[in-house]
Amino acid sequence: MTEPTLNYVHCPDALDGHRMAFWQWGNPSSKHVVLCVHGLTRQGRDFDTLAHGLCERSNGTVRVICPDVVGRGQSDWLKDPEAYQLPTYAADMLALLAQLQPTTLDWVGTSMGGLIGMVVCGTANLPLPVPVRRLVLNDVGPALEWTALQRIGEYLGRTGRFKSVQQAADLMWTVSSSFGPHTSAEWLALSQYMVKPLPDGSGDLTLHYDPAIAQPFSQMTEESVPASEAQLWQLYDQIQANTLLVRGAESDLLSRQTALAMGQRGPKARLIEFVGVGHAPTFVADDQVAALASFLLE
Repeated sequence: MTEPTLNYVHCPDALDGHRMAFWQWGNPSSKHVVLCVHGLTRQGRDFDTLAHGLCERSNGTVRVICPDVVGRGQSDWLKDPEAYQLPTYAADMLALLAQLQPTTLDWVGTSMGGLIGMVVCGTANLPLPVPVRRLVLNDVGPALEWTALQRIGEYLGRTGRFKSVQQAADLMWTVSSSFGPHTSAEWLALSQYMVKPLPDGSGDLTLHYDPAIAQPFSQMTEESVPASEAQLWQLYDQIQANTLLVRGAESDLLSRQTALAMGQRGPKARLIEFVGVGHAPTFVADDQVAALASFLLE
């Protein structure tokens, strides 16, 4: 598999601004951009297999861009932890797209990346270089199950200390087994970019993200969720992009009831489910890559 190139974009904020890293696959001069945005504690290299598959199937006619959302991966950490929220993330994607200037734009968003996509696609009059043509929402919708949010909150911010990538991979599997079946090699490949060396010179590793991303998340309560869901449904109903909803059939974050409702309103998303997978499909399996390639490149 060829390797992506690492690039950066400067993003304004209330303080001095910050840099967001992004990984670029495929034809660097292509104006057809597929933007792949990861989940809450993940990073852009999650999409390596999908990006490689899309580039191969398109015969080099697309450029796949996989950002590390601020606070993750190779991106800066924010000086104000309270800014680790959707408005910041959406503004950063607008800065990235202003730099890329695509003429055809598709969006793949896993979990948090899907919520960012809903903000960008569902908000009128944003300074997009071109409207999003096709939108993939991966195991996320306007209604989020509270029990799943509680589950995520139990491990969020605990970045740990590890002697090896394998040790980190083993621990991450205990909270990520809902991603569905993966071989040991596949899981290790996904895990290698999830860690970085600790700055103390010990050679030990820690998870790649800023623990402070947990701060705004921890302020969410069961009572506050309905108001957030109402705002998300309003955004969803305003989406104009051709939308595909991907769901892990065993997902605890996106209920089947919500998925079916998403097929009846707003962009009337087409639903595809993967058996034996919970939250969330990783697009490593061949059938998952094929499903997205068919939708995005047909």
